[in-house]
Amino acid sequence: MQKIKDIIAASVSVKNQILNDDAFLSNIQKAAEIISAAFQNGHRLYLCGNGGSAADAQHLAAEFTGRFYSDREPLPAEALHVNTSFLTAVANDYSYDEIYERAIKAHGRAGDVLIGISTSGNSKNILLAQQEAKRRNMLVFSFTGATGGKMKESCDVLFNVPSTDTPRIQESHILIGHIICQLVEEQLFSGKQ
Repeated sequence: MQKIKDIIAASVSVKNQILNDDAFLSNIQKAAEIISAAFQNGHRLYLCGNGGSAADAQHLAAEFTGRFYSDREPLPAEALHVNTSFLTAVANDYSYDEIYERAIKAHGRAGDVLIGISTSGNSKNILLAQQEAKRRNMLVFSFTGATGGKMKESCDVLFNVPSTDTPRIQESHILIGHIICQLVEEQLFSGKQ
């Protein structure tokens, strides 16, 4: 029983650090405003990650294209790993490091938004995608752990969760993503039901 309590307490502690960090909270608000403006101007949101972070990318894309709280029009968001034929072809013919960079080359346009998710902040395939997105004048958000890793250099807004524990970081990533989804939905659809 104590082990379970310790795990929950550790998760709550990380979230409390975020709760008490006004700069971090301001960045969440800023991200929601940027994504809302991108959608309003006909742009798209792309997300990428590996493993659990890929699951989080797909989860958040589904919240935008499906619904969060409101029954509303879908928003153009896509997790870049869901086309397994593309993913395996590029990984086989080029390199796994290039999978997301190549997807951004194919689809990314100026004004679009990319969210790169990596607990270490050092995933090479996400780093290359972010660098390509910046070359294309896309806006880039990095969801990472405490240090931000190498990804902190290639983003417009860094969400470096104050932890080095992968599960605790991922739990906070989905919290931050859910907050952004809710704020975007409210900004774009409040009063339009």
